[in-house]
Amino acid sequence: MPSIYLDQAATSFPKAPGVGDAMKNYLENVGVNVNRGVYGSALEAGEVILETREALGRLFHFDPPENVIFTLNITQALNMLLKGLLKPGDHCLISSLEHNAVTRPLCQLASQGVSFSRVQADKEGFLDPLDIQHSLQENTKVVVLTHASNVCGTILPLAEVGQICREKGLIFIVDSAQTAGSLAIDFEALNIDALAFTGHKGLLGPQGIGGFLISPKLVPDMEPLITGGTGSLSDREDVPPFLPDKYEAGTPNIPGIFGLHTALKYLEKEGINNLHSQAMELTGLFLEEVQNIKGIQLVGPKSLENRTAVVSLDFPGRDNGEIAYKLEKYYGIMTRSGLHCAPSAHQTLGTFPHGTVRFSFNHFNTRQEIKYTLDALHKIVTQDLS
Repeated sequence: MPSIYLDQAATSFPKAPGVGDAMKNYLENVGVNVNRGVYGSALEAGEVILETREALGRLFHFDPPENVIFTLNITQALNMLLKGLLKPGDHCLISSLEHNAVTRPLCQLASQGVSFSRVQADKEGFLDPLDIQHSLQENTKVVVLTHASNVCGTILPLAEVGQICREKGLIFIVDSAQTAGSLAIDFEALNIDALAFTGHKGLLGPQGIGGFLISPKLVPDMEPLITGGTGSLSDREDVPPFLPDKYEAGTPNIPGIFGLHTALKYLEKEGINNLHSQAMELTGLFLEEVQNIKGIQLVGPKSLENRTAVVSLDFPGRDNGEIAYKLEKYYGIMTRSGLHCAPSAHQTLGTFPHGTVRFSFNHFNTRQEIKYTLDALHKIVTQDLS
């Protein structure tokens, strides 16, 4: 039985070539901390970290590199941004497709006097930018938007929303968990003020490394969530006012950064548009055939237009968790069932509380794997109906 991984939206696998070797090399041959020592190996490790910031800046068309902040993951990045920028009396506007990495911090902040509201997307996950404009309140300070739904793959209109935010003087925060490394993102052209990213999905790096890019204009007003040692201004006990130190207290995940450094080199060499095209070709093949299988309901966009390589399926009258179990148990196909940490998205799409079975692809998958999966789905549904 083959082993087919179709859960790329949760974490990419395999990683970019050389990621594991880069992390192993750091642990076995470098191993030092950064910003604390002036010996050669510490300086060399610091150079890799700087190069990684610069590579992320090139990817997202962003400058300066010191405003690329590393965190453990995108959840931490979003928490830092939301809790550092929003104050009692402020209002935050989000879409109805947001992940719990956005909604849970906002629910916490609601108990501290911060309010938030959701702009409703339609049944396929599409959002009308005018609904954002019509939902603004007098005290709206921040608009947060996922670039693409982690449930149904719908791409949201960043350019239009970014323009609205710029005209209204609002802070625009983008959650790029599902698109960084897959779709082109131009920080400046999209009028983004802060972009949160994770290394272990489309960027093809390891888990445990993420971060955010922040516009210089936000830095004076954004308080750090975590403070402590940075290796700088060690004669003082207050927080360094400059970046990245203001937001990077403590020892970073240096092995993770070394791995991400290698992954970014791979993406630059191969080209994200090229890799994305390969993934979407597979998605198109899957979409075309799966809609012809009786007993399966496609959730989200029916075509390749304005979507990513994330596809959710519902199996009316059946247990979606059992479908996912059978796919792995009898066919070696790994998917993810349930609510995908995005209950509001499932309420929007009409799949709450039972959720969906999510299939997500990237360029490492093959046409043979897609055809095998379609055949497996047909067999499982036929057996369940008989």
